[in-house]
Amino acid sequence: MKSSSTKTILKWLILPLIIIITSSAGFFVYQIFKGTTPRTGRVITWIRNPQNHPDWEIASLSRCRESTPFLIPTAGYIGYLWDDSFRPGHRHQGIDIFTSESSGDTPVYASYSGYLTRLPDWKSSLIIRVPQDPLHPQNQIWLYYTHLADLNGNSYIVDSFPAGTSDLFVEEGTLLGYQGNFSGTIGKPVGVHLHFSIVMDDGNNRFLNELDIHNTLDPSPYFDLPLNGNSNQGIIPICQNQLYSP
Repeated sequence: MKSSSTKTILKWLILPLIIIITSSAGFFVYQIFKGTTPRTGRVITWIRNPQNHPDWEIASLSRCRESTPFLIPTAGYIGYLWDDSFRPGHRHQGIDIFTSESSGDTPVYASYSGYLTRLPDWKSSLIIRVPQDPLHPQNQIWLYYTHLADLNGNSYIVDSFPAGTSDLFVEEGTLLGYQGNFSGTIGKPVGVHLHFSIVMDDGNNRFLNELDIHNTLDPSPYFDLPLNGNSNQGIIPICQNQLYSP
């Protein structure tokens, strides 16, 4: 039978361990949800009942100001922003625009003129080379569009841009395809949306890996909208010379 002094020692050894475990669990939960609320809640609300929130929707082919470099590429709710976090260690490389319509119904347009490439194995993605960044003309950038396919990977990209297309010039406003819900894995769909990102050039006329946020640019100044997930914690980006905040 343990003496009272032994029990006391064990108590003081175990108590700090419990505190450490509890604190670590709390920190882990915080990291999961940090930056995802209220945006994740709003995305779910939008997907379920977009008709209840028409003031969240941004119009395609619009500019927020006459001098704004990029056109809005598609209609919908800009639910996730650049450098948002969906899970521990994740940093979102672009913006996600969620439609109020079904998969395959909402058009996606070129935000800026450039040279379009679709790699041979790309079912739902396009990338457009812009030789002169409109904000930094000494740089070349690439505009990446994805989720343009149904849940089984059947492409919604228009026939003008078949797989294997390389460096084909397109004007801004050109129809590219339609919003879809292909996640990259057949049978595991995402919410119907367009993912759009601005990717840097490697200096040798090639685009860098879009999956790494360090290879992408904050799209805020290109659209004149608050699209940075770090600085925008609650404002819904819309274009009508105002920022709607519920």
